[in-house]
Amino acid sequence: MKHLMTSGLALAIAAPALAAPEADAVVETYADIAQAGYEDSLTTAKALDDAVDALIESPSAETLQAARGAWLAARAPYQQTEVYRFGNPIVDDWEGKVNAWPLDEGLIDYVDASYGGATDANPMAALNVIGNPQLTVAGQEVDASEITPELIADTLNEADGIETNVARGYHAIEFLLWGQDLNGTDAGAGERPWTDYAQGDDCTNGNCGRRADYLAAATELLVSDLQEMVTAWGEGGAAREAVTEDAGQGIVMMLTGMGSLSYGEQAGERMRLGLMLNDPEEEHDCFSDNTHMSHYYDGKGIQNVYLGRYERIDGSVVEGPALTDLVAEAAPGLDEEMTTKLETTMAELGEIRDAAEGGFAYDQMLEAGNEDGEALIMGAVDALIDQTRSIERIVAELDLQQIEFEGSDSLDDPNAVFQ
Repeated sequence: MKHLMTSGLALAIAAPALAAPEADAVVETYADIAQAGYEDSLTTAKALDDAVDALIESPSAETLQAARGAWLAARAPYQQTEVYRFGNPIVDDWEGKVNAWPLDEGLIDYVDASYGGATDANPMAALNVIGNPQLTVAGQEVDASEITPELIADTLNEADGIETNVARGYHAIEFLLWGQDLNGTDAGAGERPWTDYAQGDDCTNGNCGRRADYLAAATELLVSDLQEMVTAWGEGGAAREAVTEDAGQGIVMMLTGMGSLSYGEQAGERMRLGLMLNDPEEEHDCFSDNTHMSHYYDGKGIQNVYLGRYERIDGSVVEGPALTDLVAEAAPGLDEEMTTKLETTMAELGEIRDAAEGGFAYDQMLEAGNEDGEALIMGAVDALIDQTRSIERIVAELDLQQIEFEGSDSLDDPNAVFQ
């Protein structure tokens, strides 16, 4: 789910706070890193699209595994762009097309009996588009005999205004490649068989051709959606212009994205909430068990923006004047504090990543009473909160008006989580 809230931030800043040439250079670096990150996301999405084509053309355990590997590779650059949400309305309005979660997967395909059916909150939670060529969506009869990108984008995604009717983006594709993760807080990801894409009598769970059509259409949509954002951050693009036309406002956007992702979104909604509920369904990449990597790269994206440095998938580096330079000029001790806290956060997120890669799955960390798992997750949550406090100090030091960061009940009103 997108967890969008109206921000109360004020965009004006005090005129003497920033030297214009410095601020201009900083926001240009910020825009350059955004463009590079989305370009890398597009490149890896195209590789995923090729792997999906290979799976559909020649279904096998090997081609399914290759498609899964391409999906995992595509997540690394994309997650580093999430820091561009919140402060950038153009990005936040678009983001739901590619990364909305959680999703009611029964909308898309077959699910285990334990999933249940339609709910009061979502009558389409078990619609099973792949299994049904004729649908009723929001009270209207829909011909879904041909599954196309247009059907997914215009009719199915967030159908009837319900956010969990996620029909497109990374997580819809993830579900189609892995299937449901039915392991609870035990180790193990989804185990969709490659034969779900097999032809003829080898097809399992029915509708293999339609499942392939849905996967192909969803991947095609992902590529086109990412191309939209690459264009938006390119020379003359709307997102670049929105950030660079007023450098002071651009600095506010940067800090808003850093603080909101650090605090409400990552520390709260993506980490603390799942731990409070002991619920693996709250994992960001719950079908693939890739959540530990997504958390790591979200944190990396925040660090990238502050330091003005991004390492591209080809090994080249995009870097330039950055927030660290502005803060170091105004308050060297505060810059050192922020830099150190970012390093601490990345170390804590690295501990989670390494533990999960070593066999201690993020699912297991969420289990009630698992003290080691709770310590790992809360170590990162506390570090993210701590670095947000330093971001707030930077806002004050640069004489910016108050910025309201994204919040989370799990941090701000824990009792509300259980109401």
